[in-house]
Amino acid sequence: MSMGNWLLPESLADILPAEARRIEELRRALLDLYRTYGFELVAPPLVEYIDSLLSGTGTDSNLRTCKLVDQLSGRTLGVRADMTPQVTRIDAHLLNRAGVTRLCYCGPVLHARPADLVSSRELLQIGAEIYGHAGFEADIEIIRLLLETVELAGVRSPRLVLCHPGVLDAVLQADPAGAAFEEQVVGLLREKNVPGLKELTGRPGGLRGDTVSALLHLASCYGSREVLDRARATLPAVPGVAEALDVLAKVLDVLPDVDVALDLADVSGYAYHSGVSFALYAAGWHDALLRGGRYDDVSRAFGRARPATGFSLDLRKLAAGLTPASAGRAVRAPWGQEPALLAAVRTLRRAGEVVIQTLPGHVTDQEEFICDRELVLKDGAWIVTTL
Repeated sequence: MSMGNWLLPESLADILPAEARRIEELRRALLDLYRTYGFELVAPPLVEYIDSLLSGTGTDSNLRTCKLVDQLSGRTLGVRADMTPQVTRIDAHLLNRAGVTRLCYCGPVLHARPADLVSSRELLQIGAEIYGHAGFEADIEIIRLLLETVELAGVRSPRLVLCHPGVLDAVLQADPAGAAFEEQVVGLLREKNVPGLKELTGRPGGLRGDTVSALLHLASCYGSREVLDRARATLPAVPGVAEALDVLAKVLDVLPDVDVALDLADVSGYAYHSGVSFALYAAGWHDALLRGGRYDDVSRAFGRARPATGFSLDLRKLAAGLTPASAGRAVRAPWGQEPALLAAVRTLRRAGEVVIQTLPGHVTDQEEFICDRELVLKDGAWIVTTL
């Protein structure tokens, strides 16, 4: 057999026992946490028709989605690159509830290309979404839940960064040429390319000088709450700017105990988000560990507009930045079929103990477990002794 048969495709990797255990423990703990908030678990399919899968998600999702042909229907299928649109479809089309619906989910997603040089193409996405409430109270609940998510996982000193795409959107809509330059502006702001922004004016069909000036101010609007005061003073008083800044101020007011920053030029998901958006950063991860925000317009593609806000993260990425999982404790037991031995082993396992029976001719050699106790026969009874 060629050694090449052992190789995996680029940016894909096997998950080995200790890491797989850590990921699974996180999955269980987080889904249990979300249930205490009233979130219901849903499990959409890995593959869908491409037109449904990409509804309302913008061009970024299209580029990230692997496509194939369905041999039954002949239609194009997509392997999901993000579960959020699927959950939105479930809320809008299948559940069809009138009031507030809280949904959570966890499952694998596949990206056609890695997000960067160190990212995997296969993610285990977990998230939570609130549908049916347009007020900022739903955003606050989601933010509180995401903060509890990283706290439960053991993430130290997280920093939440807030943005509102309504600020940039208002600046561009106030300029007749804004729509034509939207994609270019988003790309330049993503790179914080100030010289590139300056070149967008002073030519026929270009952006107005005051628009470019506003974009330059926007690119520097990063920091603590004083960013809002600076934005009010420097950005044009066009419809939408003050409203978006007011929403951010309300969110900050109810999070006095949280390490929060503002980045008004964060364009991640600009075409997707419709209100407060956020990213969470922490030492140990090279970029945002978690992202989310309000996306009221996505469900419109499924025939029923519903307010929506939520967040998601990659459990594999989360686990990779945490302290390596320690080996589990186990009980070593001899191999045998005696009823009393089997009953003792079963009793221990039902109590949650790991019991490893040593197969004939082998010694216990487990990197994943440390056998610190042993099941032995003493005075006619099977008892656990300390090694």
